[in-house]
Amino acid sequence: AICLALFTTAFIIISQLTRGVNTFYNTLFPIIGYAGSIITMIWGWALLAGNDVMADEFVAGHVIFGVGMIAACVSTVAASSGHFLLIPKNAAGSKSDGTPVQAYSSLIGNCLIAVPVLLTLLGFIWSITLLRSADITPHYVAGHVLLGLTAICACLIGLVATIVHQTRNTFSTKEHWLWCYWVIFLGSITVLQGIYVLVSSDASARLAPGIILICLGMICYSIFSKVWLLALVWRRTCSLANRIPMIPVFTCLFCLFLASFLAEMAQTDMGYFIPSR
Repeated sequence: AICLALFTTAFIIISQLTRGVNTFYNTLFPIIGYAGSIITMIWGWALLAGNDVMADEFVAGHVIFGVGMIAACVSTVAASSGHFLLIPKNAAGSKSDGTPVQAYSSLIGNCLIAVPVLLTLLGFIWSITLLRSADITPHYVAGHVLLGLTAICACLIGLVATIVHQTRNTFSTKEHWLWCYWVIFLGSITVLQGIYVLVSSDASARLAPGIILICLGMICYSIFSKVWLLALVWRRTCSLANRIPMIPVFTCLFCLFLASFLAEMAQTDMGYFIPSR
């Protein structure tokens, strides 16, 4: 579902660079992404809706639903990128030029930003509810992982808001670095939460959520690179801007090496089997 949403985002942006804005594509591909995310959330909910839900189904249902939430947020990035070419045009001008005629209206822009905001609130409330009964192992695991997935949705608020406001030429000085701080804060909190989960107990149930949280924090840092890059080049030049894409490369390598070590540890302790995968 997330890969499908990322495909729709990439297609919309690349098609604008190669063939210009296409209204049909701008409508069709976000719908495809949203459809995939909704189907995924329904699938996750279906696993939780049974009468006698097993522990593995309970955890999997929450994780799948959380993945669907992320896919919906990424699809919103695709929807907000429908006039992506206006960003460099607006950056070359000034705020006094006003909102371009081709840009989304203020109402549509606010609705786009509201999607990740609402999904973040849903995920946060749901995960906190689960963690209130953390003495039950499935609730403990599902609550922590869902909270990490929710952090990614929260990071995507910054990316969607940045794209919408830069497209509409309403990107303020106040929020120039606000979203960067927001995303880096969420990524750091998620990593620290993962470390805390790992060191706060000796139970094997802590391994999967703790390690997964650390890696979800790495995804937050990858999103930070996109938000930071858009902020760096907005009405200014930055000689290091072309180095920013190295951030997701390093986060990817970190997760790859971590997975390799965990796979080795899983040979003697099966508690590392799931997080290594």
